[in-house]
Amino acid sequence: MNPEQHLPAPTLRAVETHRPAPTTPATVVPAPLAPIQPGTVPTVASIVLPDGRIVTGYTVSAMQPEPLTDKPAVSRAAVNVALGGVGFLAVCGGLLLLTTFIAALAALIQQLVILAAVIFGGFIAVQVFGRRPDRGGTTVNIRKAVFKRNHFHR
Repeated sequence: MNPEQHLPAPTLRAVETHRPAPTTPATVVPAPLAPIQPGTVPTVASIVLPDGRIVTGYTVSAMQPEPLTDKPAVSRAAVNVALGGVGFLAVCGGLLLLTTFIAALAALIQQLVILAAVIFGGFIAVQVFGRRPDRGGTTVNIRKAVFKRNHFHR
Protein backbone atom coordinates (compact mmCIF):
# COMPACT_ATOMS: atom_id res chain seq x y z
CA MET A 1 0.00 0.00 0.00
CA ASN A 2 1.02 3.56 -0.57
CA PRO A 3 1.83 5.54 2.57
CA GLU A 4 -0.39 8.38 1.34
CA GLN A 5 -3.51 6.22 1.40
CA HIS A 6 -5.31 6.05 4.70
CA LEU A 7 -8.03 3.54 5.35
CA PRO A 8 -10.93 4.59 7.53
CA ALA A 9 -11.01 3.09 10.96
CA PRO A 10 -13.32 0.11 11.26
CA THR A 11 -16.55 0.85 13.05
CA LEU A 12 -17.87 -1.52 15.63
CA ARG A 13 -21.37 -2.78 15.09
CA ALA A 14 -23.61 -4.54 17.50
CA VAL A 15 -24.36 -8.15 16.65
CA GLU A 16 -28.05 -8.70 16.18
CA THR A 17 -29.53 -12.14 16.63
CA HIS A 18 -32.90 -12.89 15.09
CA ARG A 19 -34.91 -15.67 16.61
CA PRO A 20 -38.03 -16.83 14.80
CA ALA A 21 -41.20 -16.78 16.81
CA PRO A 22 -42.90 -20.14 17.10
CA THR A 23 -46.25 -20.43 15.40
CA THR A 24 -49.21 -20.82 17.60
CA PRO A 25 -51.86 -23.39 16.85
CA ALA A 26 -54.33 -20.62 16.00
CA THR A 27 -52.26 -19.46 13.01
CA VAL A 28 -51.55 -22.93 11.61
CA VAL A 29 -53.77 -23.79 8.66
CA PRO A 30 -54.18 -27.50 8.07
CA ALA A 31 -53.21 -28.73 4.64
CA PRO A 32 -56.05 -29.96 2.44
CA LEU A 33 -56.47 -33.69 2.23
CA ALA A 34 -55.06 -35.31 -0.86
CA PRO A 35 -57.70 -37.12 -2.89
CA ILE A 36 -55.36 -40.05 -3.58
CA GLN A 37 -53.75 -41.76 -0.64
CA PRO A 38 -50.54 -43.76 -1.09
CA GLY A 39 -50.84 -47.53 -0.99
CA THR A 40 -48.60 -47.86 2.06
CA VAL A 41 -48.00 -45.38 4.82
CA PRO A 42 -44.30 -44.56 5.14
CA THR A 43 -42.71 -44.78 8.55
CA VAL A 44 -42.32 -41.58 10.50
CA ALA A 45 -39.30 -40.86 12.68
CA SER A 46 -39.05 -38.36 15.54
CA ILE A 47 -35.78 -36.87 16.79
CA VAL A 48 -35.35 -34.96 20.07
CA LEU A 49 -32.89 -32.09 19.68
CA PRO A 50 -30.56 -31.09 22.57
CA ASP A 51 -32.66 -27.99 23.33
CA GLY A 52 -35.77 -30.14 23.82
CA ARG A 53 -37.49 -29.60 20.49
CA ILE A 54 -38.85 -32.62 18.64
CA VAL A 55 -38.44 -32.91 14.86
CA THR A 56 -40.68 -35.39 13.10
CA GLY A 57 -40.34 -36.54 9.51
CA TYR A 58 -40.18 -39.43 7.15
CA THR A 59 -37.21 -41.69 7.21
CA VAL A 60 -35.00 -41.67 4.16
CA SER A 61 -33.39 -44.90 3.19
CA ALA A 62 -29.68 -44.81 2.51
CA MET A 63 -28.67 -44.46 -1.12
CA GLN A 64 -27.63 -47.77 -2.58
CA PRO A 65 -24.89 -47.56 -5.20
CA GLU A 66 -25.75 -49.02 -8.57
CA PRO A 67 -24.40 -52.53 -9.00
CA LEU A 68 -21.33 -52.75 -11.16
CA THR A 69 -21.91 -54.41 -14.50
CA ASP A 70 -19.42 -56.93 -15.74
CA LYS A 71 -17.25 -55.70 -18.56
CA PRO A 72 -17.56 -57.73 -21.75
CA ALA A 73 -14.61 -59.89 -22.73
CA VAL A 74 -14.18 -57.90 -25.96
CA SER A 75 -14.43 -54.13 -26.09
CA ARG A 76 -17.23 -52.48 -28.05
CA ALA A 77 -14.72 -50.72 -30.27
CA ALA A 78 -13.26 -54.05 -31.35
CA VAL A 79 -16.73 -55.41 -32.08
CA ASN A 80 -17.58 -52.32 -34.14
CA VAL A 81 -14.33 -52.58 -36.10
CA ALA A 82 -14.97 -56.26 -36.80
CA LEU A 83 -18.54 -55.62 -37.91
CA GLY A 84 -17.36 -52.76 -40.11
CA GLY A 85 -14.79 -55.07 -41.72
CA VAL A 86 -17.43 -57.73 -42.39
CA GLY A 87 -19.71 -55.12 -43.93
CA PHE A 88 -16.88 -53.77 -46.07
CA LEU A 89 -16.06 -57.27 -47.33
CA ALA A 90 -19.72 -57.88 -48.14
CA VAL A 91 -19.90 -54.63 -50.09
CA CYS A 92 -16.66 -55.41 -51.93
CA GLY A 93 -17.95 -58.87 -52.85
CA GLY A 94 -21.21 -57.40 -54.07
CA LEU A 95 -19.39 -54.78 -56.14
CA LEU A 96 -17.13 -57.47 -57.61
CA LEU A 97 -20.18 -59.53 -58.60
CA LEU A 98 -21.86 -56.44 -60.03
CA THR A 99 -18.87 -55.49 -62.16
CA THR A 100 -18.51 -59.11 -63.34
CA PHE A 101 -22.18 -59.18 -64.30
CA ILE A 102 -21.90 -55.88 -66.18
CA ALA A 103 -18.81 -57.10 -68.06
CA ALA A 104 -20.54 -60.37 -69.01
CA LEU A 105 -23.63 -58.50 -70.18
CA ALA A 106 -21.51 -56.14 -72.30
CA ALA A 107 -19.71 -59.13 -73.88
CA LEU A 108 -23.07 -60.80 -74.64
CA ILE A 109 -24.43 -57.65 -76.28
CA GLN A 110 -21.22 -57.29 -78.32
CA GLN A 111 -21.47 -60.89 -79.55
CA LEU A 112 -25.14 -60.43 -80.49
CA VAL A 113 -24.30 -57.30 -82.48
CA ILE A 114 -21.48 -59.12 -84.31
CA LEU A 115 -23.77 -62.10 -85.03
CA ALA A 116 -26.47 -59.79 -86.38
CA ALA A 117 -23.89 -58.01 -88.57
CA VAL A 118 -22.61 -61.32 -89.98
CA ILE A 119 -26.12 -62.61 -90.72
CA PHE A 120 -27.32 -59.32 -92.19
CA GLY A 121 -24.07 -58.88 -94.14
CA GLY A 122 -24.41 -62.41 -95.55
CA PHE A 123 -27.97 -61.70 -96.59
CA ILE A 124 -26.89 -58.51 -98.36
CA ALA A 125 -23.97 -60.34 -100.06
CA VAL A 126 -26.30 -63.03 -101.35
CA GLN A 127 -28.63 -60.36 -102.70
CA VAL A 128 -25.83 -58.49 -104.46
CA PHE A 129 -23.63 -61.30 -105.70
CA GLY A 130 -26.02 -64.21 -105.89
CA ARG A 131 -27.81 -65.55 -108.99
CA ARG A 132 -30.82 -63.58 -109.87
CA PRO A 133 -33.79 -65.62 -110.85
CA ASP A 134 -35.44 -64.83 -114.16
CA ARG A 135 -37.94 -62.15 -113.44
CA GLY A 136 -40.11 -62.81 -116.47
CA GLY A 137 -39.04 -59.80 -118.53
CA THR A 138 -38.84 -59.68 -122.33
CA THR A 139 -35.46 -60.84 -123.62
CA VAL A 140 -34.28 -59.65 -127.02
CA ASN A 141 -30.94 -60.93 -128.44
CA ILE A 142 -29.31 -58.31 -130.62
CA ARG A 143 -25.72 -58.96 -131.61
CA LYS A 144 -25.04 -60.97 -128.52
CA ALA A 145 -26.41 -58.20 -126.25
CA VAL A 146 -29.35 -58.65 -123.93
CA PHE A 147 -31.93 -56.00 -123.05
CA LYS A 148 -33.75 -56.99 -119.96
CA ARG A 149 -36.14 -54.56 -118.31
CA ASN A 150 -34.67 -51.60 -120.10
CA HIS A 151 -31.12 -52.44 -118.97
CA PHE A 152 -28.32 -53.44 -121.29
CA HIS A 153 -26.42 -56.54 -120.25
CA ARG A 154 -23.46 -58.17 -122.09
